[in-house]
Amino acid sequence: MKRILPSRPSPSRYALLLLLAALAPAALANPFEKTLDNGMRVIVKEDHRAPTVVHMVWYRTGAMDEQDGASGLAHMLEHMMFKGTRKVGPGEFSKRVAAAGGRDNAFTSRDYTAYFQQVPKRALPEMMALEADRMVNLKLDPKEFAPELKVVMEERRMRTEDNPQALVYERLNATAFQVHPYRRPVIGWMDDLAHMTWQDAERWYQRWYTPGNATLVVVGDVDHQALFKLAEQHYGPLKSRALPERRILAEPQQLGIKRINVKAPAKLPYLLMAWKAPKLVDVNRDRDPYALEMLAAVLDGHEASRLSKNLVRGSRLAQSAGAGYDTTLRGESMFMLDGQPAEGHTIAELENALREELRQIQEQGVTETELARVKNQAIASQIYKRDSMMGQAMEIGMLEVIGMHWQDIDRMIEQLRTVTAAEVQAVARKYFSDDTLTIATLDPQPISEEADSKAAPTAAHAH
Repeated sequence: MKRILPSRPSPSRYALLLLLAALAPAALANPFEKTLDNGMRVIVKEDHRAPTVVHMVWYRTGAMDEQDGASGLAHMLEHMMFKGTRKVGPGEFSKRVAAAGGRDNAFTSRDYTAYFQQVPKRALPEMMALEADRMVNLKLDPKEFAPELKVVMEERRMRTEDNPQALVYERLNATAFQVHPYRRPVIGWMDDLAHMTWQDAERWYQRWYTPGNATLVVVGDVDHQALFKLAEQHYGPLKSRALPERRILAEPQQLGIKRINVKAPAKLPYLLMAWKAPKLVDVNRDRDPYALEMLAAVLDGHEASRLSKNLVRGSRLAQSAGAGYDTTLRGESMFMLDGQPAEGHTIAELENALREELRQIQEQGVTETELARVKNQAIASQIYKRDSMMGQAMEIGMLEVIGMHWQDIDRMIEQLRTVTAAEVQAVARKYFSDDTLTIATLDPQPISEEADSKAAPTAAHAH
């Protein structure tokens, strides 16, 4: 689950970030933007604190644009983008980035696919040339596709099928959403992967990888006017194709609680509860999404939050307990609670305890002190992002490709500042009916000695 406050600076760290923000106003300068004639958007944020740049190309296409029977295509194409073009050989892209003293990678989500390089600023023209080349000249070789597909299938085994909590999360989405594309996993169902062909990937590339569906985000030690000229030079000549019509099926109203039980080898049981919840649509007028963010933060926004204080350290009923809610996405949102019961306690006890935490807020609300604390942490988290070039580029890119804009960032923070305790209590009362709830539980099965001996932490994804 996505946590509302993934970064939790200590008070001393918070003070330091405020000082950094004051001392480095260039880092807080607004971005500049331009749209090329081919429809590609270019957004530049100058940050001159170090002679480096982050260069990111975001495509507004992800797993939600796939069709039944073809899940996993967006992610598979991301892998193939490193397998060479008519000008650049397989694997040579990353070698050139490394030779320039930089690093690169890519990621695929339900909503988008993005590629990035973090390099010394002198290498920026080369990065643009490389990225522009694979936007239009990708060479999909069947001999490269077959072994890479096996890599992706193994990735699915490691990240999902051999990860009990990930398996529960996947099955919960498939149950909670009846028709909405979020019911399909980003990495794809194994049977869909087994039947995928290189022609499928080529069709995906031809359909979605075009300048008019892309946003370039550059953050770092650059002059925006010089950057616009570079973008015109490398991306400007590329021709755009018409995008297919996007028809995303709307999820019908849920008519009652859904429960599933997942049996998988594991040491401990696990509980995941998800309620349908609104996403942020109008940054200035919507109120409930901001209040739901604050509710998630009160429950699980810091070490002294309610779930940790009451269930993990207090009653010791839970080994872990958390809350998650995402306001910014292309599809439909859910508010989630999860946890593992402590030894001697059951899933049923944990479910009742999580419900009780919600009930307490529904009936008694939240205190001004705890609300002020999570607001301060939200602001500190924002400053922390601005202390990182990658964090700035990520935030700008994600908002742009889901249909929002970089100008909304500060407005969202200001809206969070104005959330009241009464609004938090109101959304706690409004959105947590069993009629919109899906519950998934993990029923742990014995772990074989062979499987246990093979278990190892999953490495970070590297195309």
